[in-house]
Amino acid sequence: MSKLIIQRMSKEDITMAVNWAATEGWNPGLRDAECFYAADPQGFFIGKLSGKPIAVGSAIAYNDRFAFCGFYIIKPAYRGQGYGMQLTQTLLDYAGNRIIGIDGVLGMLNKYENIGFTVAHLNARYRSAGWYSFPVDKAIVDLCEVPFLDLLDYDKQYFPASRSTFLTSWITQTDCYSLAYLDKGKLSGYGVIKKCREGYKMGPLFSDSFAIADFLFRALVTKAGEPPFYLDIPKSNKNALQLVSKYKMEEVFSTARMYRNGNPNLNLDNIYGITTFELG
Repeated sequence: MSKLIIQRMSKEDITMAVNWAATEGWNPGLRDAECFYAADPQGFFIGKLSGKPIAVGSAIAYNDRFAFCGFYIIKPAYRGQGYGMQLTQTLLDYAGNRIIGIDGVLGMLNKYENIGFTVAHLNARYRSAGWYSFPVDKAIVDLCEVPFLDLLDYDKQYFPASRSTFLTSWITQTDCYSLAYLDKGKLSGYGVIKKCREGYKMGPLFSDSFAIADFLFRALVTKAGEPPFYLDIPKSNKNALQLVSKYKMEEVFSTARMYRNGNPNLNLDNIYGITTFELG
């Protein structure tokens, strides 16, 4: 087997990798390349054989305690030949001793467990083809009206690290809507919905209660207007399951959230929508 030459990706490489993701059926967002790159420009890697790109993956180091590996694609003709493990080792080396999260394909769990990952819970992607138009609750405002430090403090309740650079890019990207729910002036939930190759994908959707999550869901799909809509949830959140059931969303894909070097023990009960399977 030839040795894979692994290098850091350029911005142009990430655009290519997003196109690969579209070919794989991941339905990426129209602005994923620039938003992902903003999270950690040093954390994207590309594997080449004789100068030809055949593998990509990311290891986003959010801080000195937490990283998330994803965006992992081996071109079909090169799978099962050991190249994926070469790239995986590079990602793990970059992440180091941090707690490392992944969203693992269910058919590959044994391989992930063999390199130190443990299943924490299951996630699932849900899809709705329905058209929705609801009145927007008066407590919902544009997220950009909320002081950014308040947003960071709220987000840290449901994500294992502060991610200010990523959020700055994520909530202000074009072709997206970012909304907050204010309860007596206090941030009590927020959500983002972005345009994808097909329809819109919602994430994150964090909320203090089912009612607030429901208000945000209704406002986001009304703002977007164009189905289908996608929402990725932790399946252990019974209220999130109730939300997707209420709007007759169908499960189309599932993953296992796994961690290595520990578990951040997130409050899943208030996570109604995962930000992204690629970056956590």
